[in-house]
Amino acid sequence: MKRIESDIPILNPHFMGSWFIEPLSLCEDLISFFETHQENQTQGQTAGGLNLDSKNSTDLAIRPRDLELPEYKPVRDYMDALFECHKDYLEQWPFLKTIMERVEIGSFNIQKYEPGGHFLKVHSERTTVGTSQRVLVWMTYLNDVDDGGATHFVHQDLDVQPQRGKTIIWPAEWTHAHQGCVLNSGSKYIITGWIHFPPDKS
Repeated sequence: MKRIESDIPILNPHFMGSWFIEPLSLCEDLISFFETHQENQTQGQTAGGLNLDSKNSTDLAIRPRDLELPEYKPVRDYMDALFECHKDYLEQWPFLKTIMERVEIGSFNIQKYEPGGHFLKVHSERTTVGTSQRVLVWMTYLNDVDDGGATHFVHQDLDVQPQRGKTIIWPAEWTHAHQGCVLNSGSKYIITGWIHFPPDKS
């Protein structure tokens, strides 16, 4: 895991962490996992349901209990590497570390975008009572993309171009509204999900 800095200078902190996940071979392993589990793939949806004008992707949902299955080892290996990025994110923001001694990761997705694919609807990840437990968002680009397919953060006026292994973590709040720009050619693979506050056991 190697921390990398933002491509543009911003006077105020943008609260976005960025790394190249290691080893990079995890990316090929996850793409292979996605392609060999076509029976579990679905058309990507937004919170409002299926709408190809808002989101056009193929998604593979992964539930935490799935990770116990032997065939999910590539995903378990990835999650171990992601946790190293998460720990480094907390080192960068010590206050968050004091209030997130325990976290939970629920279901998450591997997604594939073909030419014309996108997530054009501007959205953030914590917009309802049902998503209020989300604190951070994480995403890793699994392959290089040269023609379209950037993630555009609206308020930061920042475009993140997919690079194999580039992993970003950012706040789930409205302040980090974003969209996935249209992919013009090739394929784009990502893995993405959320870091939650754990359920209150008291």
